[in-house]
Amino acid sequence: MIPYGRPTMNEDDVQAVVEVLRSEWLTTGPKVQEFEEALAEYVGAKYAVSFSNGTAALHAAVGSLSYPPGSEIITTPMTFAATSNSILYSNYVPVFADIDEDTLLIDPQSVEERVTDKTRAILVVDYAGHPCNYGTLTEIANRHQLTLIADACHSLGAKYNGVKVGTLADMTTYSFHPVKLITTGEGGMVTTDNEDTAEYLKTFRNHGRNKSVMECLGFNYRLTDIQCALGISQLKRADEFLNTRRAIANGYDFWFNQNDEVTPLAVRANVEHAYHLYVVKLADRAKAMRALNAAGVATVVHYPPVHTHHKYYQEYRTANCPIAEKAGEQILSLPIYPTLSLEDQLVVIDTLMKL
Repeated sequence: MIPYGRPTMNEDDVQAVVEVLRSEWLTTGPKVQEFEEALAEYVGAKYAVSFSNGTAALHAAVGSLSYPPGSEIITTPMTFAATSNSILYSNYVPVFADIDEDTLLIDPQSVEERVTDKTRAILVVDYAGHPCNYGTLTEIANRHQLTLIADACHSLGAKYNGVKVGTLADMTTYSFHPVKLITTGEGGMVTTDNEDTAEYLKTFRNHGRNKSVMECLGFNYRLTDIQCALGISQLKRADEFLNTRRAIANGYDFWFNQNDEVTPLAVRANVEHAYHLYVVKLADRAKAMRALNAAGVATVVHYPPVHTHHKYYQEYRTANCPIAEKAGEQILSLPIYPTLSLEDQLVVIDTLMKL
């Protein structure tokens, strides 16, 4: 089967890991700081703090907020459950705002409508690798004195108005899962320009300990030197990976823009897309999935809306999100990764065009 995503490795990646395995430091060693500094430089942030995975990074970012339990954080239903889970982990309440019909990004107008006297933060998602409308969202956050957190697990390397994602929110989180732009196997990062926040995040990931003294209720969320060595090696090819993903997306766009039953998501003129996912809306998704599977193409839906799909979230369905709910019935992710061959991409295109 042709998967929707897969990691891209070379011999430099292997040797980077082997070098650490032969060293004296397997964890909490020099490669951790080296990876953090390299990632911070790549996105233009002052500080980057690594974590064991993207979910841990989200948990730490939300956990660094000092708001009363029961405070509300507005987020999007068009995401993996880890985004809203991080709100619940910290005893806050997720409030789901609807999305823009064309991009599936959180809709600033819907965010504005959800703000109450209990709202303390906005947690946005750069869905599929397309940066959110950070200009309007920042204005809303500033006007209501809210913290803005970006779940950028899809958008490493993306740009909004010429600025890389990583400094556009108070905190920005990343994932280095195997199908992301770069991978450490499992891993995550939080970037920020606030030194106090960065220091708290380092304490949070290490059992709440600052040196030998436990200062807060933290967790064991450390990333190993083995993983960081892989991340350093992968980051050197991040732009190469981005260019390949964009070329694949351009190929899909060329054909699907000629087909009334396959609708690619819109890309705003002021962004540079990272294309972690290539998502289309389909007139008959079930039929398309059957045809693609028969042609040897694995199909995945990213994502069924959190507030309707997951049984656990039924009690948090306080407001309808009709656009997200409709999109959840139409969307499908198509294969996109740097080693996707033209031959395999044409299998996907030909299958859908023939329908």
